[in-house]
Amino acid sequence: MAGSGSERVAVELCKGINGLDKVVLRGPRGSSAEVYLYGGHVTSWRNDHGEELLFVSSKVLYFQFASSSLPKLALNLQFGSHGSLEQHGFARNKFWSIDIDPPPFPTNSKSFIDLILKPSEEDTQKWPHSYEFRLRIALGPGGDLMLTSRVRNTNADGKPFTFAFAYHTYFSVSDISEVRVEGLETLDYFDNLQNKERFTEQGDALTFESEVDKIYLSTPTKIAILDHEKKRTFVLRKEGIPDAVVWNPWDKKAKTMTDFGDDEYMHMLCVEAAAVEKPITLKPGEEWKGRLELSAVPSSYCSGQLDPQKVLQSS
Repeated sequence: MAGSGSERVAVELCKGINGLDKVVLRGPRGSSAEVYLYGGHVTSWRNDHGEELLFVSSKVLYFQFASSSLPKLALNLQFGSHGSLEQHGFARNKFWSIDIDPPPFPTNSKSFIDLILKPSEEDTQKWPHSYEFRLRIALGPGGDLMLTSRVRNTNADGKPFTFAFAYHTYFSVSDISEVRVEGLETLDYFDNLQNKERFTEQGDALTFESEVDKIYLSTPTKIAILDHEKKRTFVLRKEGIPDAVVWNPWDKKAKTMTDFGDDEYMHMLCVEAAAVEKPITLKPGEEWKGRLELSAVPSSYCSGQLDPQKVLQSS
């Protein structure tokens, strides 16, 4: 494990919920993140002021760790076609190991952890392929959260395999009715609430007044989530991950979810960087790399309105 400083321990391995191993990352100015080895879940991301930036359901205190709403930033890895494997794939339901010998990787952060997942004998019975899934989670000097995933085909029999991928991110927002998403306008999307039918987004920005579950296709590398009340903008920067999923259960569905509070839909928004429309195929020895960087910045204003173009056009 890398990164210890004289004033603050940048990386600490300790015990979390139910005695499970977790890693705490700390930035030099007070930001932090918590990562569980179970599932590679990032369960907390706090800014320099200690404010939680990821949505955390109160109901997770009463349910087992693997509940679907606990992972605030989880990995969805679905190998092969949809079918026998569990929903959202199985990477989020496995115990990862700390990668003590990761490949060379440039970084300007002292606060990071490298994890690795390899298939167990049980896994290969469900899906007969060999792979290495590496994940680096880093906290930048300014408090940005950076995730880099690498999937390598290590099959010895010469067979390729195919998979879909997503970072499953729940953001904390003040009031979902006061939130807008910029960067997805005019794009095509699949609507999971209408039998995955394909539509084209018509609005200038995404706003929310009912349940939404959409997969936006061929999205830009930068997406902004603007929270008017908190005067905060989340910026997602992604590489190698073309699609984006936007989800909020709204009131009726929230009431049917055992691990989600009835009114908590008002204070969360899920925006996932994903590779869904065109699954990734790797031949033996080939490696895929995807990267997501999350930052939280003060919102800009123009004539009393949030000005997303300043955010999207900035570096």
